[in-house]
Amino acid sequence: MTTILLVEDEAALAQVVLRELTSSGYSTLHASDGLAAVKLHGDSHVDLVILDWMLPGLNGLDVLRQIRQTSSTPVLMLTARSEEADRVVGLEVGADDYLTKPFSVRELIARVRALLRRNELILQTLNADRSDAGAMLVRGPLQLNPQTHVATLNGVMLDLSPTEFTLLQLLLRSPGRAFSRAYLIETVWSETYVGGDRSVDNVVLRLRKKLGKLGDSIETVWGVGYRLRQESSTGLARS
Repeated sequence: MTTILLVEDEAALAQVVLRELTSSGYSTLHASDGLAAVKLHGDSHVDLVILDWMLPGLNGLDVLRQIRQTSSTPVLMLTARSEEADRVVGLEVGADDYLTKPFSVRELIARVRALLRRNELILQTLNADRSDAGAMLVRGPLQLNPQTHVATLNGVMLDLSPTEFTLLQLLLRSPGRAFSRAYLIETVWSETYVGGDRSVDNVVLRLRKKLGKLGDSIETVWGVGYRLRQESSTGLARS
């Protein structure tokens, strides 16, 4: 059964939301302060978090930061802040969606369902991207062999870390496809990830340098993440 963690200190509101979530077929957990929320999330299997911004002890934004250090669990922020700048901050820290108070419980449930559907689609794609087809990947002078875990450029073996190798393999398998930083974190780093978005950027920077001129083919997609430019002159081949 899908488990949802509600982090809300207003007892009356929490009671209403918990009742509606239960009647919609979800298993629920509840925390009324930020510290309890972080502990409960760490100790339990949670499929989605509904997180209030204003909390005693540790506010919702700090809770979100701590969750994002170790997990990509979908997070729906509840906030009384209507300013665009506040909402942007929440999304940049790692919230997947937000709902401004006051809100209808019907809309809340609809957003929960939408986030869960989106996450399920992401997981299905992750499983496909993590699967190792074993085929040699070739782009111009670059060759990558998933079976031997060796990449060469102009016949010279590249000194790649496991993370760099996996990232390069993912990009080579889908030229032209834009990968978000969040998706790369979940696909490449998975359970070992403990950094922020800058860690992703740093790995891409190192990979670009090691690939030389070919590294320019790894493009930044502003506001999203990265993609490998699709070029007919240096098209991807599989052998």
